[in-house]
Amino acid sequence: MSYLVPPGLYAIGMPGAEAPVVVTANYKMSYDIVRSELAGRSVWLLVLETFGINVWCAAGKGTFGTDEVVRRVQATGLDSVVSHRQLLLPILGAPGVAAHAVAKRTGFRVRYATIRAQDLPAFLDNGMVATPAMRQLTFTVAERLILTPIELVSSVKWAVPFTVALVLLTGLSGLGFSLTTLLPVIVACVGTVLAGAVVAPVLLPWLPGKSFAVKGAEVGFAWAAILTWWRSEGLAWHDTMILFLAVPAVSAFLSLNFTGSTPFTSRSGVKKEMRLSLPVMAAALVVALIVWCAGRVF
Repeated sequence: MSYLVPPGLYAIGMPGAEAPVVVTANYKMSYDIVRSELAGRSVWLLVLETFGINVWCAAGKGTFGTDEVVRRVQATGLDSVVSHRQLLLPILGAPGVAAHAVAKRTGFRVRYATIRAQDLPAFLDNGMVATPAMRQLTFTVAERLILTPIELVSSVKWAVPFTVALVLLTGLSGLGFSLTTLLPVIVACVGTVLAGAVVAPVLLPWLPGKSFAVKGAEVGFAWAAILTWWRSEGLAWHDTMILFLAVPAVSAFLSLNFTGSTPFTSRSGVKKEMRLSLPVMAAALVVALIVWCAGRVF
């Protein structure tokens, strides 16, 4: 569970003075993936101090940046280790690095290699020339699905206590603790989490609108409709209203969290969306709570 490695110069294989120098972040997963992909080769790996943050995020924050590249080149005495003057940087690190400034301050020329570490071997074998595919950033269904377990794990921390509390409230409100009574509550809660954390990310390109919160709300409305149809017999009007208020709000919140996992969001855009959508979600949940209390009283 240690997410960073010490910055510095690492040897993969038995690199000599002419071996290429690949630059990466000290986020442990980035380091391990690059090292794994270059196994069996002789390459220098220059690891920057990004405080355990991946290349792209660190480039946006400035830690994978010009000053750190210069600092690390000088601190490791790289000019005395290799005979060439070329650094191979990941393409996603480009936003934080001014190549001309690095060359002026260190004498090392920056060359952007590939987006994915898995393409590095082919890049090196191709005379350090990147093909169009190596420079294209994709976000397929499979790539989105890979990220959903993280969303689920972070959701479980609050979803499980909330579900337990809701089950207890349902049982203590006079409906009893039978399976018939409690199963719909559990199904609704689990399904809502899956709707926002899994279904919305998977269907992301096909859901109408640009806002992640809106996309999540759309999936939430669909799930609320399914729950209403499933429980059409014996479902009070206020319970139906609660479903259509609370489920889309929670689903929208979970979908909004997914913005940090995508390749096409910006910090300013996410902040703007949060300012607009979070008050609406909160208001929907407050109204749902009021309706729930009113339904139990009247």
